[in-house]
Amino acid sequence: MIFRKLSIIVPAFNEATTISQLLSKVISAKIPEGIQKEIIVVNDASKDSTEVVVQKFTNEHPGHLIKCLTHEKNQGKGKAIRTALTEATGEYIIIQDADLEYDPD
Repeated sequence: MIFRKLSIIVPAFNEATTISQLLSKVISAKIPEGIQKEIIVVNDASKDSTEVVVQKFTNEHPGHLIKCLTHEKNQGKGKAIRTALTEATGEYIIIQDADLEYDPD
């Protein structure tokens, strides 16, 4: 039984080469029992195929709660986080960069 939700915000700008691997790591990262993951990717007007890669990943992983939001104009990481916060429904919120600089574990 799930009692709580963790919202994981992923700001992304031109991350087509790493975003799929990052999302796989986020999904497999261990969290305490009874907490559901909600992943919110904000594509900040990427000029590469970031959005397409995220949509493909989402379609291939239907059992996971993944939202993809898109900015039409690049507005920076801070605005991407604020956009995601409007959609986050978790009791807990963390930010995970899409470039694999930090390990989701």
